[in-house]
Amino acid sequence: MAEKRRLRDIQQADIKHSSGWKQWKIASSKSCKKILKEVKELSSYLELWRHDMHSIEEKFGTGIQSYFLFLRFLVRLNFVIFILMFGFVTLPSILSKYGIVSNNFAKIPLKNIETHCTVYVPSDNKGLVYFYTYLKDLLSGTGFLEVTSLFYGYYTVDTEWLGVLRYNLPLAYLLATFGYLALSLVWIIVRSVEGFKQNLVHDENQFQSYCNKVFAGWDFCITDLNAARLKHRSLQYELQTDLEEERLKRKIADRTMKEKLRIYSLRIFLNLIVIAVLSGCFYSIYRATVFSQESSSDVSSVNFQSNLIVQYLPSIVITLANFIAPQIFSFLIRFEDYSPAFEIRLKLIRCVFMRLAGIGVLLFSLWSHISYCATDKCKACGYNYKLYPCWESEVGQEMYKLMIFDFITILAVTLFVGFPRKLLVTHCSCKPVQWCGLQEFEISDNVLDIIYGQTICWIGTFFSPLLPAIATIKYFIIFYIKKISLIHTCKPAARPVRASSSNFFFLVVLLIGLILAFIPLGVSIAHIPSSKACGPFRNFNTSWAVVPETVLGLPTGLRQVLYGIASEAFAVPFFVLHGAFPSYCTDTKQLLDQVFHLQPKASKNGCHTDCWLLSIVRNPMGAKSYSSETLNLISEEQPPPYIHLEQGRN
Repeated sequence: MAEKRRLRDIQQADIKHSSGWKQWKIASSKSCKKILKEVKELSSYLELWRHDMHSIEEKFGTGIQSYFLFLRFLVRLNFVIFILMFGFVTLPSILSKYGIVSNNFAKIPLKNIETHCTVYVPSDNKGLVYFYTYLKDLLSGTGFLEVTSLFYGYYTVDTEWLGVLRYNLPLAYLLATFGYLALSLVWIIVRSVEGFKQNLVHDENQFQSYCNKVFAGWDFCITDLNAARLKHRSLQYELQTDLEEERLKRKIADRTMKEKLRIYSLRIFLNLIVIAVLSGCFYSIYRATVFSQESSSDVSSVNFQSNLIVQYLPSIVITLANFIAPQIFSFLIRFEDYSPAFEIRLKLIRCVFMRLAGIGVLLFSLWSHISYCATDKCKACGYNYKLYPCWESEVGQEMYKLMIFDFITILAVTLFVGFPRKLLVTHCSCKPVQWCGLQEFEISDNVLDIIYGQTICWIGTFFSPLLPAIATIKYFIIFYIKKISLIHTCKPAARPVRASSSNFFFLVVLLIGLILAFIPLGVSIAHIPSSKACGPFRNFNTSWAVVPETVLGLPTGLRQVLYGIASEAFAVPFFVLHGAFPSYCTDTKQLLDQVFHLQPKASKNGCHTDCWLLSIVRNPMGAKSYSSETLNLISEEQPPPYIHLEQGRN
């Protein structure tokens, strides 16, 4: 403390002898830092679900808390995506529809597009409508919902004028799509880097991790009893996880050759079963989608149950596969004898592949029907205009049904499986019931549910711009459903999970889902012809065609600059420099590390800081000659670096 006071006095003396401008800058900097600190503390109290997060961490540890933190991140992400799509796409269309701003509809050239391609009659209900018809429309996205701003077909405005300003809605629609994908990518990467740093620190030195938890893990500023209990249980769960992983590592190291052959043979056999389960799920999804598309026009509209089941058949099969397959995977992985962290990762990989590939199979089945053309009239349009006059809205309805049915499934499982099981275990003393016990909160299964739903949202937002709003409301409700289920119907996991590695891996899996969402969106935007009867791109062959047309309308100078950026003469040097820059930063960091490790030794030998740095700059490779002395520095008691700096100043 005395040394800190001495340094503070030196700093105050330097400030007094400095100019008035410098003193004002220092005072302003301190004031800004203080204001930012107070604002940050105030914003922490306004954080969403702050008290709930602390309560979950206290009772169930940081591993389960990481799931709810991940869920909160998705609520924020979807809300921002909704604001983006609503502000740039939905709001201008609504203003144009009600005459607040003028709009312009460009005519489709008849020499390029046949008139039969432009016919689109939405399935809006007219006349006397029964209540169950409204319910069916609400669940399937047809009827009155099909003509609302929820789906792609509503956005028929080409250009809007606000005074002298021109708003190109097709370009804004496409750029908003690229914007929410880029925003999601950057946000996930930033959070993944933070988790990667924590994971790297933990994996770098296991002994250091133990020491940090045992000797430096407690916060001595805690005075509240509940906060102290929270911190105590958090450290307890972390140490329990570390000990469990160490026990499994020792068990793996003590295995004999016979035990290794047995476990590897068993794993191969179980993976063959997993492949068979995945193949069966994919084939079932494909057959269900084909049957639904072929039978949807044959089902009578009067028969409510049959119509709803046929329309929801792909969603039902996908949801059943997503519910049954993870149970099979969870049962099989118990016999594979993995560590808790790797067990969660492997289950996530298997289930993510099954769920995301299931969405891919559904879209492939839809696109095969959309692109199938057997007549010349159909080929003139580029898609099956009779069955799919506005195929983007059809795809949006499928994504809407998947999201709604996924939410219904989560709610039904909690109400009709979790709570009855809790009542049976509590009030029934039968041995089979007590053997089953309370339900464990499976982190991997719950994370997969929201990653699956988020992938649907990313894909479906292009076809249904307001889908992020539904996803935000859905995840907001799911948070409370899962919290109530966790507290009242579940028990802590028998094998705890570390929060740092879980957070990082959850984001990596979410990033995989985002990257896979690029594929169907890229195919829809750049390959499949856009509908000529609805949507903002009806005047273009594909959705991407609006970009080159917009570039052609720019001034000559700006157009030449864009062509230059897109040319190989700019792209090749850019990627070369982009690849060389990280290597340069790494080498510079290594050199600076050598400087800061060797500088105390040089200062001790009489070389001041300035001459030492100058010698390193003149001869960077000369720093390696001190590598033998660096080893001696570790065992010597070196004074703090600021002492050498003070000596150099004197």
